[in-house]
Amino acid sequence: MQDRGNACIAVDAMGSDKGPAEVAAAVAMALKDYPDIAPIILVGQEEVLAPLVANTNLKDHPKLSIQHASQIVDMEDKPLQAMKQKKDSSMAVAIDLVKEGRAAVVVSCGNTGTLMASGTIRLRTMEGIERPALATVMPRQEGHFVLIDAGANPSAKPEHLVHNAVLGSAYCQHVLGTENPRVGLMTIGTEEGKGNETTNAANDLLKSIPEIINYHGPIEGFQLFENVVDVVVCDGFTGNVILKTAESLFKCLFKDFLGGEMKKNPVRQLGYLFSKGAYDAIRFQLNPERYGGAPLLGIKGNILKAHGSSNREALKSAVRIANEIITKDLNSQINSKIAQANRIISPPST
Repeated sequence: MQDRGNACIAVDAMGSDKGPAEVAAAVAMALKDYPDIAPIILVGQEEVLAPLVANTNLKDHPKLSIQHASQIVDMEDKPLQAMKQKKDSSMAVAIDLVKEGRAAVVVSCGNTGTLMASGTIRLRTMEGIERPALATVMPRQEGHFVLIDAGANPSAKPEHLVHNAVLGSAYCQHVLGTENPRVGLMTIGTEEGKGNETTNAANDLLKSIPEIINYHGPIEGFQLFENVVDVVVCDGFTGNVILKTAESLFKCLFKDFLGGEMKKNPVRQLGYLFSKGAYDAIRFQLNPERYGGAPLLGIKGNILKAHGSSNREALKSAVRIANEIITKDLNSQINSKIAQANRIISPPST
């Protein structure tokens, strides 16, 4: 089987905690449910993937191909070590397909550190951007918001936060479909000057580009899950703490707190049966996997990071988002807006 053009989705089939069979099943579902989806290249050990493809009745599907890669990046691998010693890993080969122009986007649920490091080094950042940023979609009242950066750049300069705002706004608008998304800067108070030196400087810069983003201003932690903004901007250290804390809280809330309380006596168990539909709906809304994956934005190419434990439904959503990134030509939108912003916040010296 051969790939069919550069508007392809390269799927790292070997990085999932659930194994390549789950990835193959997700791809089969995506090809069935989304007839207009871009061609998909499954990347991994061909001797493993070929039987899985045959089992899903996709052996001769015109939009599916296999690209052999002999190695696998494990979750325990250190990024630099994996990049040096596993150059023929499914992750590296998938990224190289984008670098060579044979694919437009990579979907992987493999080692996050290695994926971000490999993507940044192999594909390089866009012109005008120093550091890429990881964007993740999180639930809130009446919908969702984009959290950026969620872990790619732990220590950010004010200019990096401005770039994060432009990246997150473009993704929220052009891929997720939010018209004129409201952008907020994560800090410790909404009053001017309440943050640290970096956030205060970033706030001033963000206020200077109203024609590029719809800047709402600083926001506090208690506003995160209210319908206040559509994009939350922060450094990667803060964003990763927010992400992991929220995921842990959502899991604890439903699995331990509510689950335990509802089973304490027969009356509560009966009440749970009557309320199960509502609880299931809330659990679905708070499940981060339903949003597919987190794109690494600001690089010359597209990488979408899915959860390592993603099931086939979550991976199918990631493939769908990857297709949206291709269809909406996200990087072209980003390039023009970053150039515009840089002319304002970093004007050329005369």
